[in-house]
Amino acid sequence: MTSCAELVAVCVVHAIIPDVGGQQDETAIDKRPVVGPVDVHRPGVRGDTQCDTAHHGGEGKAVYAYAQEDADWWSSELARELPPGRFGENLRTRGLDVTSALLGERWRIGGTLLEVTCPRTPCLSFQGFWGVPRLIKRFIAYGAPGAYLRVLEEGQICAGDRIEVDYRPEHDVTLGLALRALTVDRQLISRLAPVVSTLPDRDRPKVAPLIQSADYAAQPSVSGAGHS
Repeated sequence: MTSCAELVAVCVVHAIIPDVGGQQDETAIDKRPVVGPVDVHRPGVRGDTQCDTAHHGGEGKAVYAYAQEDADWWSSELARELPPGRFGENLRTRGLDVTSALLGERWRIGGTLLEVTCPRTPCLSFQGFWGVPRLIKRFIAYGAPGAYLRVLEEGQICAGDRIEVDYRPEHDVTLGLALRALTVDRQLISRLAPVVSTLPDRDRPKVAPLIQSADYAAQPSVSGAGHS
């Protein structure tokens, strides 16, 4: 499969800053673009780091991508500039409908192959970094979470690289749907059953029981069987 999408910028941490309003002492959310080719390894983009490693980074959240089109919407909504890196993203994309990407979809960028694993659920660190009240609720309501990515093939990437959708699975679980299922609409949680194996390793034990509980609750009651 091919795409006319492109990589606008590659971003890594600029400075470790105080975690205003968050649950950590410090955060690495302040990311800025870098110039030239950048190595991407299985743990993530070279030169980047995370402070809250319980929720960020790791094999299934090695790289985070956000779309320029959604950044433009937020820029208009808040009347402020939101340059690459402002969402804490490593990759700023253009021409790719990230919210409609399927979990398990694979993107070839430069010398890498990346797999979409899950949506980003916003945290207090993000809200504090922007200084926008109720940002978590507003971010979820807008419904464009960006994409966490697993590195399947290591290599180099560079701003201006084409983004090719190399593979799309046959299910219908998009990042937008997964965000709603994991946050504001738990009635959708059973829809995530086909993608449990795609989720980051540390998230599977949390999500699988939710799906099982939903499936059990959906079963018809047989307590009155045999009685008239």
